[in-house]
Amino acid sequence: MFDCIIVGAGPGGSAAAYHLAKARHSVLVLEKATLPRYRPCTGAVSPSVADWFDFDFSPAIDSQIRQVRYTWKLSDAVDGTLETAPIWCVRREVFDQFLVEQAQAVGAEVRDQITVVGIEFREGVDGRYWQVSVAGGEPLTCRYLIGADGPKGPMAEWLGFRKHKLRSAGIFEARTAAPVEGGAFNFEFGLAKNGCLWSFPKQEGYSFGVSSFIGNSVKAPEKLLQSYSSDFGVSAEQGEFYTHPLKLWDGNHSLHFQQALLVGEAAAIVDPLTAEGIRPAMYSGMEAAKAISAVIAGNTDALAGYTQTIHKNWGADMQWAQRIAQVYFRLPKIGYRVGIKRPTATKRLGQILAGEIGYVDIANRVIKRISSSLIPGRS
Repeated sequence: MFDCIIVGAGPGGSAAAYHLAKARHSVLVLEKATLPRYRPCTGAVSPSVADWFDFDFSPAIDSQIRQVRYTWKLSDAVDGTLETAPIWCVRREVFDQFLVEQAQAVGAEVRDQITVVGIEFREGVDGRYWQVSVAGGEPLTCRYLIGADGPKGPMAEWLGFRKHKLRSAGIFEARTAAPVEGGAFNFEFGLAKNGCLWSFPKQEGYSFGVSSFIGNSVKAPEKLLQSYSSDFGVSAEQGEFYTHPLKLWDGNHSLHFQQALLVGEAAAIVDPLTAEGIRPAMYSGMEAAKAISAVIAGNTDALAGYTQTIHKNWGADMQWAQRIAQVYFRLPKIGYRVGIKRPTATKRLGQILAGEIGYVDIANRVIKRISSSLIPGRS
């Protein structure tokens, strides 16, 4: 019997596996795909994640970016420079595999091509435990269980957690003949209803993305991405188009049940204003590992404490991100003019991604500026 089985080998699951194995607990990670595996994602990661680990991330970083450019319907450009450390751009098949290997290096066991088909909470002579059924194999057992199987995985439903709205996002991965020089994070507002498009440079191309943040999923994402990528001199033949589900945070909710926890996108731990998911997934994985270690050590309230920690240290700020999103994406043209075009916009973005400030520190000012612009004479 394992101390913990983790279903899903993404950043949240691997972060949990690393910290649990580092604490000398027996850990098994189950991944249904063949590793290494690609995950549709434009791949921006705040370097602040390095503070939570004791290894060097440089082998997993594709590029580091300081420049940011915003446009409104491909014009009216605003350029800025991050004053914080540069943001990492990563390729998910590389970054995720790197995290898996770090967990393996400290003792976690990882099995890929394993599909979990059911879970059952049982009572045995040695106490309560989880039985995990897998396709084509004998059931596995563990004391504690972590669901890290992403936005469409079945773990959240099996554990009885409430459902969250899924919206469809689009990704276009494009390769270029030569390395991208002088790249910047590009954000395009005005073309996608209730959302935006973005382009992140990689050493050998670009990752383009599009999503809505309020209302329904964006319509015709492939067409929008083709139009947007052409502005960078990239044709549809240079890459692959993907759609993937996005489960944005939509309010605090329980993340623990019996001897099980949810992390990452399985728990809707995704920024509702920027769709940032890698950093919060890794944070939730680390905190889940701490909670399981604590309960093994005798703190019976530790799993409930995990939910409270995520609510306090992450969810409390996300309510402000959601409020900004509700106002900004309903009035994007005004938001662009009175928000994005302000000289401090990029500075605040960098500070938020670096964890130096929260949305709570800017929300009231942002919302007031946009709302005031609707009043004649107050623009």
